[in-house]
Amino acid sequence: MILLSDQKTLKLLGLAKRANKLVTGEDAVINLLKQNKLKIVFVASDASLKQKDKFEKKCFFYKTQLNNNYTCDELSSAVGKPMCKILGVTDQGFTDALNKSLNGGANNEG
Repeated sequence: MILLSDQKTLKLLGLAKRANKLVTGEDAVINLLKQNKLKIVFVASDASLKQKDKFEKKCFFYKTQLNNNYTCDELSSAVGKPMCKILGVTDQGFTDALNKSLNGGANNEG
């Protein structure tokens, strides 16, 4: 069962995708990480250990927030792209909203 805050986070990811503030795919995410244009990176919890380790190291090196709380299916359905395991958000406003949602919301929403 997906929690309310998880649903909100996934809906925000879908909105970011429609606003062209989200990139998907390993190469695109790495390129933008190197340019310090990503604010937060999502790696699917069911991604391979190699991918998880690679992005943990990259995000640490480039001082970018990493989240791996969601499965490939959840991320894929949120952004409307099949087999989406890695995605990054480029907009600070969306990142702030995602962080608020990831931290359980504010002021007892719901």
